[in-house]
Amino acid sequence: MSSITTELAELLSTVQRPGDFYTTGKIEFFAPHLEVEGVGPIALPLLPVQAEQLVAVAEEAPYGRGEETLVDTEVRRTWQIDASRIRIEGRSWAQTLEAIVAQVATGLGVTGKVVAELYKLLVYDQGSFFVSHRDTEKAPRMFATLVIVLPSIYGGGELLVRHRDREARLDLHCPEPSEVAFAAFYADCMHEVLPITSGCRLTLIYNLLRHGKGRLPEPPSYESEQAEATALLRQWAADKKRPDDDSPEKLIYPLEHAYTPAELGFEALKGADSAVADVLVDAASQADCDIHLALVTIEESGGAEYTGYYGSRRWRRSEEEEDEGNFEIGEVYDRSETLSDWRNPDGSQPNFGKFPFEEKELCPPDAFEGRDPDELSFEEATGNEGASFERTYRRAALVLWPRERRLAVFNQAGLSVTLPYLSELTRRWTESGEGPDSSLWHEAHELSSHILRTWPNGVGGYPYKEQTNTTKMLTLLSRLQDTARIDDFLAKLTTAGAYGKGDNEALVQAAALLPPARVAELIEHIIAGNATVNLSACGDLLARSVAARITDRPADLDRAATVLVEALPGDPARAPKPDPWGPRVTVEPGFIVDLMTALGQIDVALADRATDHILAWPKTYGPDAVLVLAVRNLTERAMSRDWAAVQRLRVACLEHLHARIAEPLEPPRDWTRASKVGCRCRHCNDLSRFLADPDHKSWTFKAVEADRSHVAGSIQQSGCDLDLATERRGRPYSLVCTKNQASYDRRAQQRKQDLDDVAQLEAPPG
Repeated sequence: MSSITTELAELLSTVQRPGDFYTTGKIEFFAPHLEVEGVGPIALPLLPVQAEQLVAVAEEAPYGRGEETLVDTEVRRTWQIDASRIRIEGRSWAQTLEAIVAQVATGLGVTGKVVAELYKLLVYDQGSFFVSHRDTEKAPRMFATLVIVLPSIYGGGELLVRHRDREARLDLHCPEPSEVAFAAFYADCMHEVLPITSGCRLTLIYNLLRHGKGRLPEPPSYESEQAEATALLRQWAADKKRPDDDSPEKLIYPLEHAYTPAELGFEALKGADSAVADVLVDAASQADCDIHLALVTIEESGGAEYTGYYGSRRWRRSEEEEDEGNFEIGEVYDRSETLSDWRNPDGSQPNFGKFPFEEKELCPPDAFEGRDPDELSFEEATGNEGASFERTYRRAALVLWPRERRLAVFNQAGLSVTLPYLSELTRRWTESGEGPDSSLWHEAHELSSHILRTWPNGVGGYPYKEQTNTTKMLTLLSRLQDTARIDDFLAKLTTAGAYGKGDNEALVQAAALLPPARVAELIEHIIAGNATVNLSACGDLLARSVAARITDRPADLDRAATVLVEALPGDPARAPKPDPWGPRVTVEPGFIVDLMTALGQIDVALADRATDHILAWPKTYGPDAVLVLAVRNLTERAMSRDWAAVQRLRVACLEHLHARIAEPLEPPRDWTRASKVGCRCRHCNDLSRFLADPDHKSWTFKAVEADRSHVAGSIQQSGCDLDLATERRGRPYSLVCTKNQASYDRRAQQRKQDLDDVAQLEAPPG
């Protein structure tokens, strides 16, 4: 079944080409006065003796690889003389060059002023060549290279120019001394110079520059193609309104020529790209679609395999240069597809940032199949890592979407794009002073619908405490007073786990805009969906909801409170099956404060029930780590100090503290120290005897490193009152163990803290 991506691509392939990727020709001329510094005037046709003189003052021509400039006669063998050392004069030369540039501009399909800037004089002697390469843009607004072959006698040296699946073989020999041959091609074309078989070729190289906003030649009338493209785009836009439509949100039509970000623009498109753009710009306007230029980038990485072998040994790359022929691409592990560097038809640059795209949005979907990557690198295997590769495809493209689907397309870029845009819409609506009937409000309302539809479900069960995108979204919806979207967000998303404790302030603020009965229902659902993985957040939410009085009465939150009490951890019989990949749920003192503060205002009986559970599971609700800290906080508050549930917790904490205070506490009378060493090896038995010895403070254990490490591990695991040091004199080294009174010091510090806690818990009100 045909689709918009294939139909549109087939239609655009019929658009004729204004100009071509190369042009060539010959022109009559009067020999100019050519002078080269270090040689003097040059006779034309070139004499062999002067060819030798030119080579003597020239330098080996380099080539570019990425950002490097290299000289390698395996890649390029020719001689160059810089333009600063060349003088070309004569009353007819300026006219000749102007005529050549005019023919070149027409052949390439370029309108507007084109300037030829002399770059180099190249001398190709016998054996000279240049392998296939692509010219870099050597000057601002450069778009093509012009080659003028001056009268000289030589053999071979054909110029091959390739663009996509087309190749031109240009023979620039010109036996007539009163003529010069020339060729020009766009800078992104691959080209090479075949070896010179005899003689010497003298060539002027010019950079062709476009000044201003020169357009390429207007293509022939494409009324039928525009009409057909308009019909296709209109049908696509109509289909996108159907709920069951699965066509792509946007269309991406890769262009033929390569463009750098600096060169990218509708006015600078080359050849067929210009014709296609004119067709689509007109069709998009009539079909109520948006059209932009953008750079397509596809990045892939994965495993690579060696392919070169010599006998049973693999080939190795030389140290000077990696031999990519020894590798082949294996499985692709990672792939990213983005659009960037956006341009509008009017020349402006929208701040869209990077957009992801899907392969089905390419027009046609196989647009990149069979194309060579713009960058490809291999990495040899190292250690446990196998050989790998990275490759990048880059292409300019025309990007279209139905104007009515603009917000849905923006939503494809993710929250990093849509939330800032929603924030901007909200700001503009707020400053306008208009009501919910304004176009800005409705645009924000529509965008929030797309955002919520693709909102990420959950945060992996992790109890995030910081503010998340949920806070940002709720804050914006509250400023818009969009109660429908607030209800939808709270009902469908926060209950799925996309929620953290830091979101509660914004959540309660947004919920306060809803009817109280609905708020109570939503709070219940949120707690039910998150209590087992984010207990502290749910306790904080319940306490905030009560404090903010977002329902008519605190008792209206009794169902939410009951859900939270029933989710309290501790009882293994009712505990949910743990997630092996999730965090271990722990109880914090702040949760007990939030829980009891909320329950004391919602339902006293429910507070007693929670207290029964807390006191029944001391391993979960540790007296020291949890309860004492929480009860101190609760008893300092006038509102909660005298509540029955809080008093029960207070009594339990005081009983625990008094029992520990009553235990005897005195420093050690001798050097005997408690031994809980579980290991019974020979060395650990020596350690245990030393700990039980009342007369010796230190023990020196001289042994190999493995035995010393074992004994040190036993000491650390059993918590012995020992200080350890390694004595590095002689071999083997010694582990010096010195007894201390760390256990007593810890108990003394604990006694001091217990007394302070008792004083606080028994202090009278106020």
